[in-house]
Amino acid sequence: MASDLQSLREKLQAASVDFQKIQEDLSKAVEARQKLDAQLSENELVKKEFASLTPENTIYKQIGPMLVKQDQAEAKSTVDTRLEFIRGEIKRIEAQLKEIEAKSENKKSEIVEIQTKLQQQNENSE
Repeated sequence: MASDLQSLREKLQAASVDFQKIQEDLSKAVEARQKLDAQLSENELVKKEFASLTPENTIYKQIGPMLVKQDQAEAKSTVDTRLEFIRGEIKRIEAQLKEIEAKSENKKSEIVEIQTKLQQQNENSE
């Protein structure tokens, strides 16, 4: 009986540690998603600005402390490619978030189940 209690306590401890790890992973994924949102907004703003340019306008790209002249078509293509990449990363992170949230819910259920068994064991031993 005492070994059952000890076993349940160990399972609860392990499940709690796993749950903490899952929460850390979730936090990192949310942070990554927020960074991607910021990058997406920034690049969409650049694309919007590019749409208002005339062929006579000059575009410069900052490389270190220098501004280097860049071809408009090349700059627009670079921004479009970047937007495509960021949207792809957002989809990947969204899928990852769903997976982590599912793991979190499963681990929560496992913890509640163990706690219920522990409580029953404690009541039975009294």
